[in-house]
Amino acid sequence: MIEFARKTLENGLTVISSCDPSTPMAVVNVLYKVGARNEDPKKTGFAHLFEHLMFGGSMHAPRFDRELEIAGGSNNAFTNNDLTNYYDVIPAQNIETALWLESDRMAFLDINKRSLEVQRSVVSEEFKENYLNQPYGQAWHHLRALAYRVHPYRWPTIGLSLKHIEEATLEDVRDFYRRFYHPSNAILTLCGNIKNEEAFSLAQKWFADIADTAATEMKIPEEPLQKEARRKVVEDNVPLDAVYIAFHIGGRNDPSYYVNNLLTDILSNGSSSRLYTRLVKEKQLFNSISAWVDGALDPGLLTISGRLNQGISPEKGEEAIWHELSLLQNESIKERELEKVQNKVEFEITSNMISLMHRGFALSYYEMLGDAAQINHEIEKYRNVTISELMKEARARLIPGNSSVLYYKRKQ
Repeated sequence: MIEFARKTLENGLTVISSCDPSTPMAVVNVLYKVGARNEDPKKTGFAHLFEHLMFGGSMHAPRFDRELEIAGGSNNAFTNNDLTNYYDVIPAQNIETALWLESDRMAFLDINKRSLEVQRSVVSEEFKENYLNQPYGQAWHHLRALAYRVHPYRWPTIGLSLKHIEEATLEDVRDFYRRFYHPSNAILTLCGNIKNEEAFSLAQKWFADIADTAATEMKIPEEPLQKEARRKVVEDNVPLDAVYIAFHIGGRNDPSYYVNNLLTDILSNGSSSRLYTRLVKEKQLFNSISAWVDGALDPGLLTISGRLNQGISPEKGEEAIWHELSLLQNESIKERELEKVQNKVEFEITSNMISLMHRGFALSYYEMLGDAAQINHEIEKYRNVTISELMKEARARLIPGNSSVLYYKRKQ
């Protein structure tokens, strides 16, 4: 049981505190409710760009990393389609340094021509290295554009096009900051060797004076129901042909999320899973294969992807996957299969909560989903999933009419 307390400052900032006297450390986690889904289709990649810009210095702290390192701390950040998260790990006695730094960049980030050019260059190189020049690097650009027609999930976090970051103006970037980087769009979590009363007092001291900006409510377009299979073939310089199949599923707050997550574990989690056992070890069609859910806030995707062995066609690989899905839908899942994946999930959740850093993010994340208390009910929700629910969801979702199939083929 993770114990915590929560309050909201007058400027709208949600503050969560979870005291853990067993450690000399503390984590300051700041989650901003902005990701790729909040971007203009003509100006994508901005949420990820800000993950970098936020370390470029603020009015009273021009060297964020240096100040934190002097206090014995470290930091990092990540962005996805739904959120951007920043976290600092620091000795609890120096927690005010992290709070000062986070509050200063929330209120006074120094967005200037030089900082933009520096981070634009970093992000552009990342785009080229990890997406344009990496084998299979553009798979998600192709697959998301295939699976989504109107929802902003149709582009990955890095952005739809490198040109959008290359052509971003200073005013574009400052406008994005004003719209999304303000108290009522953030969740601050303090986790570690600090009492709740002190945590709230320090949050009040460092964040209460930050004025909130009245951001314009952004309407996210709802993705229409997919009724027919979609297909695309891409030829590129890749070592092996690959097959990707994506299915639409419910969003992260939908009860079916837990069902689909367990379905993918049954399919591919571990060397005894169905797809690995039959298609990699026994039939030797695939070099590797995996299945996962993206956990998106809005209705997301369950994806199966595999790289084929030399001489195996994508058509044959896809046919084998559909055969396995048919078996999953028509032959009852064994009790031991369900229990095995439930045990794995429980172990993973329990193990992750040992980490102060993970705990800090998890409390912020579940608060973004609606209630931080959900952190204490995840295992129960997985344990409550039944075989009949698994079968029903598989039959409803894992069907051709709900699929987007991408062949990533070696260029001849």
